[in-house]
This record gives sequence, C-alpha cells and structure tokens, in this order.
Amino acid sequence: MATTTSEKDLVELEKQYWKALQDQDAGAAIELTDFPCIITGPQGVGRIDKQQFAAMMKDARYTLNQAKLSDVQVRLLNDDVAVVAYKVHEELTVEGKPVAFDAADASTWIRRNGHWTCAVHTEAIVGDPFGRDRQASK
Repeated sequence: MATTTSEKDLVELEKQYWKALQDQDAGAAIELTDFPCIITGPQGVGRIDKQQFAAMMKDARYTLNQAKLSDVQVRLLNDDVAVVAYKVHEELTVEGKPVAFDAADASTWIRRNGHWTCAVHTEAIVGDPFGRDRQASK
C-alpha cells in the first residue's frame, strides 16, 4: 500500500533542507539528499556525491543566516516523484560581509523505500533574463 504524501509534507522537507544548511548540519542535509545529486545555479551545473557534498558543507565560505520561502508550488508527478518550486530570499554572510539576494529555486524529490530525498536542486538569481540589470564588463 502506497503512503500518501501531501504537498505540505514536501514543503516541510524543503524547509528542513534549508534549516540544515543554515545550521551547517551536514548529517541532516545528507539524509535529505539523493546521491549523486545534480545541482544547477549561477556557478553552472554539478553532479556531486556524498563525500563531495560533505566536503562542500565543511569548507563553505559563507554562513546562511536566513532563507525565506514564498510563492511555493508543488507538483506530484507520481507517488514517488515531486517537484517543489518557490522564490527564496536569502541573507548570508560571505567573507565577513552581509549579502542578500532573491532567487527562484526548484527541487526534485524522489521517494525510495518510503524515504524522500532531493535528487536535483536548481537556483536562478532573480533579475532581468538578458542581464540588463547588471553592470557591463569593461
């Protein structure tokens, strides 16, 4: 018999993931991750395994102070695959200085043996898609 998962449950998992990052709790983040995990964002595309992920968290050069999710949408693709998409306002400390930005994120969650994990996470910094809101390089 399949276990029913609500959209609320999936949003809670996404929030738990952000909390693990904020708390620098590599163990909790690893428990929520399906390896190898695909990550995309401003730095490109990556496929990381468990050891790389643990090292990435240990060697992080930033502190996540706050991540506020909004406009959350969930789509259950089947009983064992779901996508959670949302806007996020992030406040961080990077190299000792405060940094804040808004992004649009999406995570693909899969369920194996009754346990949900994140298999893919994407992040796009919000702004003009043609880069007109950024300074031109000289």
